[in-house]
Amino acid sequence: MDDDYEYKPRERVLYARNRQPGLKPAVVGGNPITEELAIELRVTAFGTSSCPPRGEWIHTPLIMRPSDQPLGYGLAAPRNGTRSLLAGLQAHIIKWLLFDSRPMTKDNKSMEPPDSYLRPNEDRQEEALWRACSEVIWRCGGGFNAQTEVKVVVALPTSTIYVQHSSTYYQDGITEMLHLFEFKSLEDLQIFLKRYLYLFQSEDGSGSLLLLYACILSRGCENVKKDLDGKLTYLVSTQVEGSLNVTTLVLSGRATPYLHNGVQYVGDEDHYAMPQFGVLSRSPVGLLVWYGNDDNITKNISRQYPGSRLKTPALPIWVTSCSGHYGVLFNTNRELLRNYHAERRFDIHYYTCGGCHILLNVDTRAHEDSVTLRNDDISATPLEKLIHTKWQDAKITWSGPVPFAGDSPN
Repeated sequence: MDDDYEYKPRERVLYARNRQPGLKPAVVGGNPITEELAIELRVTAFGTSSCPPRGEWIHTPLIMRPSDQPLGYGLAAPRNGTRSLLAGLQAHIIKWLLFDSRPMTKDNKSMEPPDSYLRPNEDRQEEALWRACSEVIWRCGGGFNAQTEVKVVVALPTSTIYVQHSSTYYQDGITEMLHLFEFKSLEDLQIFLKRYLYLFQSEDGSGSLLLLYACILSRGCENVKKDLDGKLTYLVSTQVEGSLNVTTLVLSGRATPYLHNGVQYVGDEDHYAMPQFGVLSRSPVGLLVWYGNDDNITKNISRQYPGSRLKTPALPIWVTSCSGHYGVLFNTNRELLRNYHAERRFDIHYYTCGGCHILLNVDTRAHEDSVTLRNDDISATPLEKLIHTKWQDAKITWSGPVPFAGDSPN
């Protein structure tokens, strides 16, 4: 007994040490990035390789909130241009925690209260993160609905510089030091990301940039440019919280500026009708958009409104863009969008990576004794107006506490 008692503490100490940065596995294998690819990657993402990307992409890691505090299911990040990417990743983290990881019973209900899955310990936080990253990257490579062989690419930084500073390439401290790794199975990708997750999480690191690069490389730089269809010449916009095109890349695997269902042919008497490829299949995670008085939309981009494949996703989780602010709306009932009775009156959570959390009640039942609330009612907040784009005449009640911290819901 004494020997056993002495052994267990040593086992715990070794486990703790193994989580320290000093013992993280070194990046080995893969192919060093070439100057040609480094330039193409930077131009596709940021529009130029002769100037460095905005510093927020170099210094925004993928960090979860403390597991022993409220909102442990959430990413923590400042308000910057990575938010459109992180909101999409956050939606997939919630998807795994709430639905994909929950053991189901015969009546399709969870054995535990749904809210309990939103209080993950550190191990579940990490698993949710690498699984969400894997799903996003795999979809960008054509996975889940591919008719051909899927290949995805992940790029990780090393300590060796492969592309020198020049008039055509300005070093950013990350891109010129990348090694590229290819995967043809989702399981191999998951094992790899689990092993090297620390590179995405390192404090003041480039986790957001590494995820963005993996999405672009897996989709292919040329395909990303085709997706943009000339509406933009590069993926990341100058808007404060980022571009909707980044969000559509994360959600659908294609960086399309068009949010309608399927393909629409647009032309006039002077031009041939040209196809505009929108959302080609029902999305597991949805998207809701309310532009408000957003003057940052450039003149050459018309306002796009989500079709039913984004407004009614497979699961009740939506990335939201509300006057240019990104967040996530979600409900804990898997059957919400499949059950008319469940959708009559329900609670919905709103979360942003800045730490704002709000609980709202949505009542879609007709009230004969009340005046119908129009979705352009000037007394409604921007968040309420966004919710009305999905549930047009719903009565919305703010039933939760004041926002937890950070971002404003408006």
